[in-house]
Amino acid sequence: MVKKEIQEQRIRGYFIEATKELLKGEGLKSVSVRNIADRAGYSYATLYNYFNDAKDLIFVCVKDFQVECAAFVRNETTPDMHGIEKIKAIINAYVKYFVQYPGIFELFFLEKVADISSKQSTIETIYYLADSLCYEEWAYCIAEKIMTKKESDSLKAQIRNEVAGLLLFYINRRQPEKYQDFVNLTQNQLNRILDR
Repeated sequence: MVKKEIQEQRIRGYFIEATKELLKGEGLKSVSVRNIADRAGYSYATLYNYFNDAKDLIFVCVKDFQVECAAFVRNETTPDMHGIEKIKAIINAYVKYFVQYPGIFELFFLEKVADISSKQSTIETIYYLADSLCYEEWAYCIAEKIMTKKESDSLKAQIRNEVAGLLLFYINRRQPEKYQDFVNLTQNQLNRILDR
């Protein structure tokens, strides 16, 4: 790789990191070409040499946050667990990730799709992120005849919707008020859905 390409990648990386910091800390409302450029230490005109607009950066950040969430979940769960208990552990770690980064939760679940990306693949990836994190465990449950594919599809949808609702009320309304109460409520809801 030539020196110019290395420098271009480095500058692109500065803009991406600046956007991620803004999204994590202040949410989408703080993301503008000028704010990104200021945080990255470059002029806003320079940003246009690397990206079409702020939406291009947001799209890259969404993909990065998905990878980051998956790594967070791997670090929070043990590899020797399988099936329903592993699904619960994965979903608990997924929830913990969004509690730690409410700006990312806002980006993924509260912002209008048009403000994030016009790419359908981005929208679907966000919507099915929890499913993809648990993919191997759902397949394990089906292979071990713990549940059918139809049952697993229904349970995935219940978890997707339940978890988004719990996070919404906790992050935006502090309901329940204490974090431990929220953790207990989440665990109880997962048990209700998954313990059969």
